[in-house]
Amino acid sequence: MAGDRDADPQGSEATASTDGRSARIAGWLAAARRGDAAARDRLFDACRSYVDLAARYHLQRRLQAKVDASDIVQQSLLEAHRGFDRFAGESPGEWLAWLKRIVVHNAYDEAKRWRGTAKRDAGREVPLDRNDTSEACAFDPASSEPSPSQHVLRGEQELRIAAALERLPEDHRDILLLRNLERLPFEEVAKRMGRSAGACRMLWMRAIAGLREQLGESSTDL
Repeated sequence: MAGDRDADPQGSEATASTDGRSARIAGWLAAARRGDAAARDRLFDACRSYVDLAARYHLQRRLQAKVDASDIVQQSLLEAHRGFDRFAGESPGEWLAWLKRIVVHNAYDEAKRWRGTAKRDAGREVPLDRNDTSEACAFDPASSEPSPSQHVLRGEQELRIAAALERLPEDHRDILLLRNLERLPFEEVAKRMGRSAGACRMLWMRAIAGLREQLGESSTDL
């Protein structure tokens, strides 16, 4: 195993970066719980991209045309701020899981409201956790886990993906969100981005490669 780490310095660097990020969040979380307002601000700023990714994932594909994910993000962060004293966990993973539960609740409420007003059959909606067997790589940042320890681990992986997406060029980030989160076909992605389907396929492959590079070549998060 040590030899594998030596042979993959990029993966080791990505792991170290993730560990450092988790340590910073743990420090801000502890300070915020002691009443440090500046630490609380840093904590929420560091997790905003994670909340945004979770909101995009949990909004159903057709609902995303009617509801801006940023509205869910703002609402969820506001509720987390107001309810911060009720957070009973201690670790970064527990914190991320708590934030995700708020996002999921708000996204579900919004979906239910739109279904009611449009009188649509819930079965017509396509959930974003559906397996996409047409592509070799598709990150799934919000699947449910059977145990608390796995849920905590998944939260840290999601934070890593969200941070990596932020470092990508805008067009790379956009196509990954459209293709991998919204599960849109390339023809629809092409319309959204004003490019040909062939060009979008090439861009998507470059974006996947760029995300792999950010996460480390040995990453299994994709």
